[in-house]
Amino acid sequence: MNEVMSVANSTPLWIMAFIFVAIVVFQAIIFIKIAKESAPGVGMTETEVKTAIRTGFISSIGPSFGIAIVLVSLIALIGSPLTLMRIGIIGSAATESSAAVIGANAFGTELNAPDFSLEAFSAVLWTMSLGGMGWLIFTALFTRQLGKTQKKIEKKNSKVMAIISLAAMLGAFAYLASAQMVNSFNHTVAGVVAIFAMIIIMKVADNKDIGWLKEWALGIAMVIGMASGYFTSLI
Repeated sequence: MNEVMSVANSTPLWIMAFIFVAIVVFQAIIFIKIAKESAPGVGMTETEVKTAIRTGFISSIGPSFGIAIVLVSLIALIGSPLTLMRIGIIGSAATESSAAVIGANAFGTELNAPDFSLEAFSAVLWTMSLGGMGWLIFTALFTRQLGKTQKKIEKKNSKVMAIISLAAMLGAFAYLASAQMVNSFNHTVAGVVAIFAMIIIMKVADNKDIGWLKEWALGIAMVIGMASGYFTSLI
């Protein structure tokens, strides 16, 4: 295991990890630049753009804490560079943790087991890398076609695309939330309380015209939901 961790934390892997993360940061900067340039075309003011960016940043803080907790365990199992590389690209702690376990099991061992060899580490690395390629390949091949489809739909009825986008977001959030809520009663309570907290906060923010509250709504709702789940577990 010491030999595996020596390779897992080696300089070449650190270099590769920083290159991948640098690419992700570069993409984020480019996307923000393009979004700012495209904002006037969709009727967004500079203030609205800044608010949207700030809201996105604030909303990402909560999920990042959950990922950070899993990060610590992954670092101890597969090393810091590979963990940084995978989480930096995919950002899903659950996906990467599952992929690491599957890769180790496929080789006939377990993570951090005495017989976890360099070959097993290689199997884990390949499993994590190949497992995350699906949506990246789909995005690369079909993004342009989806853009053309969007324009065709907007020509017929511009409101339809807004409805589809909203439905897609609601479906994605509902899928992710429901997958956690079925785990236990505490998870269910946390999810339900967070939903109602979000609704109440947004209504108060709209009625009182409190801009900053809208930006922090998701983060506040998540904290309230997690707190309620915790207190429920003590009962």
